[in-house]
Amino acid sequence: MTIQKTILENGLTIVTDPMDSVETVSLGVWCGTGARHEKLHTNGVAHMVEHMVFKGTNTRNALQISEEIENVGGRMNAYTGREVTAYYVHMLKDDYSLGLNIIADMLQNSTMPDHEIERERGVIIQEIGMYQDAPDDHIFDIAQAEAFKGQSFGLPILGSVDTIQAMSKDTLFKYIQNNYTPQRMVISAAGAIDHDQLVDQVMSLFNKLPKNQERNILKPHYIAGDIRQVRDLEQTHIFLGFENISYHDPDYFAMRLLSSILGGSSSSRLFQEVREKRGLAYDICTYAMSGSDTGLFAIYAGTNPHELSSLIPVITDEILKLTQTLKDEEIIRAKTQMKAGLLMSRESVQRRADQLGKSILQTGEIIDIKKRIADIDAVKEQDILRVAQKIFSTPPTVAALGNLDHLDSYEHIVERLAA
Repeated sequence: MTIQKTILENGLTIVTDPMDSVETVSLGVWCGTGARHEKLHTNGVAHMVEHMVFKGTNTRNALQISEEIENVGGRMNAYTGREVTAYYVHMLKDDYSLGLNIIADMLQNSTMPDHEIERERGVIIQEIGMYQDAPDDHIFDIAQAEAFKGQSFGLPILGSVDTIQAMSKDTLFKYIQNNYTPQRMVISAAGAIDHDQLVDQVMSLFNKLPKNQERNILKPHYIAGDIRQVRDLEQTHIFLGFENISYHDPDYFAMRLLSSILGGSSSSRLFQEVREKRGLAYDICTYAMSGSDTGLFAIYAGTNPHELSSLIPVITDEILKLTQTLKDEEIIRAKTQMKAGLLMSRESVQRRADQLGKSILQTGEIIDIKKRIADIDAVKEQDILRVAQKIFSTPPTVAALGNLDHLDSYEHIVERLAA
């Protein structure tokens, strides 16, 4: 069945991916706004808005929103990223209209009662504390902040305790008015869905969206740096990052293959060399985040503090090796893994709706699976080597949490990477 797209006069995009073999529908609203669109002093507003729209409208309170969805066996959720915020439901096909109605109500008629704001303020502050207590999560936030210091692209998605405590109702509503506008929104649905019927429903329900606003977004400037926090932990957590390419870059798929070969699976170079051959870490992997104009490529590891003096040279050596030579079998394996993951994700109505919504926001284009597979197959060895040399020639960002007695100096790590 064919994916269809309709753009309404106000700029709101509706896209559907029909599946005739399922009994459910996953649909939602994908908004082209997130943490990078915040001001420094209102960091966390995107995520707090995501929480608060669930807390009641003119006709439903928070409990009624949950009960109406769950009374028919549906599930509802949301997430906030750096560039995208999404609200979505997964319902039986006969009930999807209810889910669409509730999302429309939440995004256009949220009341954000004062007592709910105060309660949720406390919940989010606890969420911040939870992440700070999880060093394997927290290290990514502090590394991002160091790599893009003083810029919205480096801000933590959850915000800080100080910014959340200072967040006002007016700030929350202004964020919605400035960012939840039709031209920045995609309504995406997958499953047992009829496109024309959904378009008619959207036109009826989404009629109170704010007017489109101009938005001046500065391109982030990668700074790099070194941040180390001594903490009493069983393991030391290490993040070694570099500036990454955007998802618009022609070398995007080559970069994804690079990440897979270096540390994307148990057959990857880092996993085999660091864990299987040397036993230097339990957890070792790559992290490849791409935004619309830049990103962050990194290696993360959690290790015994006494292994640091051995671990860092192994990681830097593997990075340098990967800029010089590749094996045909590891390229084939990485391509097969990427294509398999892409095709397996097509079996989930939720993944389809999410992929479609984000694809329209990011590129304006409908996902073409055959083209993506062809693009992956078209990547050559020299493409991967070129993007590796480009990424690993940028100055590193080092972040570390734990016992740091045996960690090399930043200058020494830089020297190893330049060898």
